[in-house]
Amino acid sequence: MFLLQASLGAVNDLVDRPLDREQKPAKPLPSGLISERLARAWAALAAAVGLALAVPSGPAAVGVAGLGLGLGYAYDLRLSRTALSWLPFAVALPLVPVYAWLGATGSVPPGLGALVPAGLIAGAGLGLGNGLVDIERDAPVGKTTIAVRIGRNRAWAAHAAAFAIAIAIAALFAPGGPGTAGAEVLRGVRWAGLPLGAAVIAGGAGLLAQRRASVRERGWELEALGTAVLGLGWLAGLAITAGGGVGS
Repeated sequence: MFLLQASLGAVNDLVDRPLDREQKPAKPLPSGLISERLARAWAALAAAVGLALAVPSGPAAVGVAGLGLGLGYAYDLRLSRTALSWLPFAVALPLVPVYAWLGATGSVPPGLGALVPAGLIAGAGLGLGNGLVDIERDAPVGKTTIAVRIGRNRAWAAHAAAFAIAIAIAALFAPGGPGTAGAEVLRGVRWAGLPLGAAVIAGGAGLLAQRRASVRERGWELEALGTAVLGLGWLAGLAITAGGGVGS
């Protein structure tokens, strides 16, 4: 996953190099620290090795990794400049736990399907938030992201609503309810992961409402971190359930 993300980041920087010369000149490519040729080679190598490392986990894991990589490239090469910039985030985020579970066990438990709707909606929220971070830079150069199209206030409200719905779905379908084997442990996992993740997301949303782009960027990073915490807490409960529960 690290290598696949590294490839996506390199391609994103290659595509954005003309804009970064004016808006972010300190980045490695526009500053001359890294050559375009080296960045292209790194993007290709990281993708190839990342996919190769998924091979021992089976064809399903390779397929999910390839799909995630394709969505990332679609964002980098085309969709980041359109009103559909949120879509790759929405589709790709639920693939992360699926990929991890396939890699660890070779299969996906049925209960993981309950997390997919929350992941889709949270991914859309992250996509909208990402557009809010760069809204001042995107509008002047014609990048018609959804945030540019509908405006800062509406985009913030839509992204906050998406996260609220995703958190509600995750809470409603969190494993470890009454009657489940190991319910005490699962409830502990749920009460640790869900509220903490929700609190971090809420803090990030507050920062994303600010005017300074640098503050909004920290807010988006907090939202991404909170989403990860939320998902990890949920998945920990599912792991105990899939293993038969404590004391079974």
